[in-house]
Amino acid sequence: MKVAIYTLGCKVNQYETQALSEQFRAKGFQIVPPEEEADVYLVNSCTVTGTGDQKSRQAVRRFKRLHPQSIVVLTGCMPQAYPDQANTLAQADIVTGNRDSEKILDAIDEYQLTGKRIFQVAPHETGEPFHGGSISGFQGHTRAFVKIQDGCDRFCSYCIIPTSRGRVRSKPLGELEAELIRLRDSGFLEIVLVGINLSSYGKDFSRSICDAVERACTVDGILRVRLGSLEPDHLTPEVVARLSKCEKLCPQFHLSLQSGCDATLRRMNRHYTCAEYEALCGSLRSYFPHAAITTDIMTGFPGESEAEFDASLAFAHKIGFEKIHVFPYSSRPGTKAAALPQLSKAVKEERARRMREAADDMRRRFLTGEMGKRFPVLFETTAPDGFLEGYTPNYTPVRVCAPKELCGTVREVTITGVAEDGCTGILNK
Repeated sequence: MKVAIYTLGCKVNQYETQALSEQFRAKGFQIVPPEEEADVYLVNSCTVTGTGDQKSRQAVRRFKRLHPQSIVVLTGCMPQAYPDQANTLAQADIVTGNRDSEKILDAIDEYQLTGKRIFQVAPHETGEPFHGGSISGFQGHTRAFVKIQDGCDRFCSYCIIPTSRGRVRSKPLGELEAELIRLRDSGFLEIVLVGINLSSYGKDFSRSICDAVERACTVDGILRVRLGSLEPDHLTPEVVARLSKCEKLCPQFHLSLQSGCDATLRRMNRHYTCAEYEALCGSLRSYFPHAAITTDIMTGFPGESEAEFDASLAFAHKIGFEKIHVFPYSSRPGTKAAALPQLSKAVKEERARRMREAADDMRRRFLTGEMGKRFPVLFETTAPDGFLEGYTPNYTPVRVCAPKELCGTVREVTITGVAEDGCTGILNK
């Protein structure tokens, strides 16, 4: 049988799709792209925004319309957060939540036997164990994402994730090390540790994110370790100092900001102030030479005045981010912010446009500032024009004219120019 998996959302979802793919292969399934004919179509959904929900519903309906005889499975965050809404999707033959994703193969067997629709979404419970499988490869990627943490205890007023992902739970260090050894044996030189609230790793068994990074760095053959998106309030000065001693850790930090205005942060129920965030950025840049700090910024949160937006914009300029993911606020039913007076779509979009203009300017300044510097570059792909493409430790994309046999190796490069959203360089002798 053939299975096609359509994945929406974050790096954790991508990791879980890889884990599911390996489970399907172990059962004899062939993995095919979603555009091809398959016996099973699985939609791994995202519910961070209303757009994610919409895309998930559209995918389910499209697969059933184009392939009425195939089995369509809906899983992931959307049915876990909004089970009643998911249950109305008659085109989904099987509906499971995040908590039941490891039972999908059994559900497919049952559906084949009975032909009866299966709806299986159990709510998360406090104290449930970490789950989500493990992987030995990462199809279509040159670096492997490794999920080490799930769930969130923060309950930001705009966010449905604690409902869709449950409470904080972490992958045991021994399991992490074994997984990284398998990935190394599969040829991966770089790994990215990811989670729903990655900074809270180990909270459930008296460890910290430092323990995970240190364990990852002990695996011979893994040359680089990166961190996924981080919540700033867990990164104490002690944590930053300890991380700085991990030589394989790349100096690239995605610190979720959401707003550069304290009043907005309070309404969001974020757990830090702008001054604390700024101090953290200063600490990271002090401990990690050539550190790149990227972030997420939301525009048009309920109650955000023009003055508050201006403060957020000014704060972004003050920090001087290397890259910003800008997005307008999306109301999520079941959150506190959904009950607040909402700003118009036009206002949210206009502020997003202005923030993106500032972000583009900061990005150009950062890339221009890299010129003349020397970095080790891990070459990952060969472009159609023959150039090798790779990344510096701080995740600057670099294109170099070099022999194709250097792909998959690390070479020192001098940055010589800026091209689109990256840099060009020459190999050092």
